[in-house]
Amino acid sequence: MNRKENRKGIGRIVAVLAGAAALTLISCGSRGRELKNLIQEDEGGERVVNLFSPMEKTDPNAENVARSASDLTIAMAEEELGVTVAYKTYTAEDYQDKTYDEITLDRAHNNMDDLYLLNPDVILALGEEGELMDLSGLESAKNLRDIVKTANTVDGKLVAIPQEVVAYGLFVNKDMFDEYGLSLPETPEEFLECCRVFKENGIETPIGANRWWLETFVFAQAYADLYNGGNTEAEIAALNSGEARYSDYMRPGFEFLKELIDRGYVDAEKALVSEAIEGEGEDFLAQKTPIVMAYWGAANTETAYGKTDFEMQVIGFPSSRGQMPVVPITGFGVGAEAEHAEDAAKVLDVITSDEALQVYSETNRVISPSKNVSVECVPALKPLNDRIEEGVYVLGSNAGMKVEQWGNTCLIVRELLGGATVDECMAAFDRLQDETAGGE
Repeated sequence: MNRKENRKGIGRIVAVLAGAAALTLISCGSRGRELKNLIQEDEGGERVVNLFSPMEKTDPNAENVARSASDLTIAMAEEELGVTVAYKTYTAEDYQDKTYDEITLDRAHNNMDDLYLLNPDVILALGEEGELMDLSGLESAKNLRDIVKTANTVDGKLVAIPQEVVAYGLFVNKDMFDEYGLSLPETPEEFLECCRVFKENGIETPIGANRWWLETFVFAQAYADLYNGGNTEAEIAALNSGEARYSDYMRPGFEFLKELIDRGYVDAEKALVSEAIEGEGEDFLAQKTPIVMAYWGAANTETAYGKTDFEMQVIGFPSSRGQMPVVPITGFGVGAEAEHAEDAAKVLDVITSDEALQVYSETNRVISPSKNVSVECVPALKPLNDRIEEGVYVLGSNAGMKVEQWGNTCLIVRELLGGATVDECMAAFDRLQDETAGGE
């Protein structure tokens, strides 16, 4: 598999991310429709910035808090700059069997839009190809958290800026832990012991899982030291050069997942065919299983886990350094050769300014990418938020790594769920690393 083929495979991943969850929809609609600009610049010379996004600007039949928050900041940009932001959206009826990622790559390669909302693998791909503008000169870039700059910098250029930082954690039923006298686990060993106690007390499957998010366990263990040991840049450089092997980092996490499966703490067969939240959410809410994994926004949303009949807490994943949040970063990018690139960059500067991010973060109750903006989170999220504010986390996506992380790890975890051995999974990482080096 070459790098181009590998990215096509990655594009088929539904990486559900808060605030950009719709980025990952797999479409169902007319096959073979040609890509075309849906909105043209007004004949009267009105300044228009074309934004390609999965979120419609208006939809009277649906309530979308993330979209509403984004709309508020877009309105700020339109008023301040005197431009119109024209939304062009990815919808199911337009693209059958093509993911948002695939369509975004096509549109960006053909300069069909100005501003794009991007998933991590696409940020890396377009950044490496020189298709995205360097945003490091924007005023808003000066206020970004280091975590955002690290994740979205490609070849020394900041190529994307998000409106929120998406954090994944373990959602736990604190009442069930208390019932069996269990402390919330910090390390993999403590986590295994909690699962053992639950299993011995009649809880058939202690961990509710799906086919998308078990990779979070792997990242927490693989990169706890890399991102928190004070030697991040050197370790990433060694991985990119081939001096270090991704498989050596990943092996402990995969061995841990294999143990969870072998002991019956995770139902691999069910997880392999389960969609996120839909597969495990019902049992978690019914208190049949005490542990699930999800993203920050799920704790704020009543359609997910925002309203439970028990005390819920969201903590980091077990690691050698304690509870570890996992943070994949999405972001807005501006096409380097876009027709309205200058105006698009100005729009992005406004919607990611501290003023706009305060509005966005308060509306969505999310972690801001700006180090100057914070909002009070719901009590359930405080343990996870405290770790992030302490600067303790691992990145689930990092455009500075030559091998794309989030999508590739998800696919290889699925191989494990389907019966592959840990050694076979590590061989897959080795192939990816070798193919990446060979494609340069």
